[in-house]
Amino acid sequence: MPRPASAPSIGERPNILFVMTDQQRFDTIAALGHQPAHTPNLDRLVHRGFALTKAYSTCPVCVPARYGLMTGYEPSQTGWFSNWQTVPNVPAACGDYLPQTLAKAGYRTFGLGKFHTEPRNEDLGFEVHEYSEELWPSEADFLADDYVQWLRSRSTDFRHLEQVHGERTDMYYAAQCRAQPAELCVESWLTERTLAQLETGDDQRPFFGFVSFVQPHPPFAPPTPYNRLFNPDEMPSPIPGDAQIDTADDYLGWMNHAVWADDISAGQARQLRARYFASITFIDDCIGRILDAVERRSDADNTLICFFSDHGDLLGDHRAWQKESFFEASCRVPFLVSWPRRWPGARRFDGLTSLTDLFSLATSAAGNAQPRDGQDLLAALDGSTTPRTHVCGVFGSPGTPKFKAMIREGDWKYIWLANGGRELLFHVASNPREDVNRIATDPSIATALRSRLITTLSDRESTRAALDGLALRAFPFAPFPRQRIKQFARGITDFGQGGPLG
Repeated sequence: MPRPASAPSIGERPNILFVMTDQQRFDTIAALGHQPAHTPNLDRLVHRGFALTKAYSTCPVCVPARYGLMTGYEPSQTGWFSNWQTVPNVPAACGDYLPQTLAKAGYRTFGLGKFHTEPRNEDLGFEVHEYSEELWPSEADFLADDYVQWLRSRSTDFRHLEQVHGERTDMYYAAQCRAQPAELCVESWLTERTLAQLETGDDQRPFFGFVSFVQPHPPFAPPTPYNRLFNPDEMPSPIPGDAQIDTADDYLGWMNHAVWADDISAGQARQLRARYFASITFIDDCIGRILDAVERRSDADNTLICFFSDHGDLLGDHRAWQKESFFEASCRVPFLVSWPRRWPGARRFDGLTSLTDLFSLATSAAGNAQPRDGQDLLAALDGSTTPRTHVCGVFGSPGTPKFKAMIREGDWKYIWLANGGRELLFHVASNPREDVNRIATDPSIATALRSRLITTLSDRESTRAALDGLALRAFPFAPFPRQRIKQFARGITDFGQGGPLG
């Protein structure tokens, strides 16, 4: 019988460790039947806890997803609907961030790795807060990066690198190999810094740790020997769907062009997939060292570990790359939860889950439940409450052509695209490739999910602009103007800058 949910006493409160990757698809964990993944340490988590099989990023792009898990609120409350905006004061709208909340509950807190906040050095409330970001607007930002400082202290051989995680130019989606050896890559730095926090023995408080990897976000540049782990000829090719479905969201075409991914061949795609899965295996090896350190502790069985990603990557499926889409490969994420003292053995949870549920899970485990926009995930995993009935996703500023939204309920998914007022309806259970649009053949389902979406958008003022009276606001279709993102280097935005031509 499931153990009933209850608030733990002070002495029983678990350590809480969040381990996060960036842009990792849901179908990348071997123990869940996904090939060609090689993830023996993520498999360890699968075998010692819950695999949440229907977990979603409700705004599948870096900054909004991260603010969602740090606040427990959806974009309608945080104000973040895309990366390309600025929200001046998230705490004013949302209250304390998760580390602040757990610190007030008596937890020792540490945050390490990528945070992608705005401003980039925002104080989230961690006692120990060390950064390794992927982008540096200026040379000063680059030199202030904790990983960059660590790398330069270990070796003088890599000071010439403008980008320490791989080249982010027209090669953004090109198969690469990291310039540094594995032991000097950011994954190794992050692991080393995490082990230092896990092995601290002079603090009797339970800990909350947030460990955030930059990869497998592009560029796909695993170090040697991981770069030769997978044979591209043995990798699955991307799966294009129905052309009318794949091109319904013109934003994907805009994004393909922006990151130089609009003419990737099938062979190049297999090369990229080989490097992508190799990057995940490198991270998996690092996670193995972290799990070993947890298991050396006397309180290992009372440590709640959550593994997840902020969103996925289309990897050529649906003729697209990157994220910011409500196709499964973009918005569905891996999500593993392990707490051996409470849930021994391997289990599956097939209820709908959102990244916002992490706030609820952590605060409930700490004895001070704050569900906010999330469900009571602790009780849902215990089986003492009914899981959430639906997940709503949004992207792009409401009331603009870039706005799009999703409702996932039961076996169905409905997608609304404001640019052209286009609609997609998928029966995900029977059509996981999402290549059969049933908007015309199942009008009653479409009507019910559309109504659910309208009701959800009307609940908060920030999303009401997406409505036109009692209907979804549509705009005449117009292709988004194509433009390249040419350079990501520190303060350099175009070719020819900073060199003999510039």
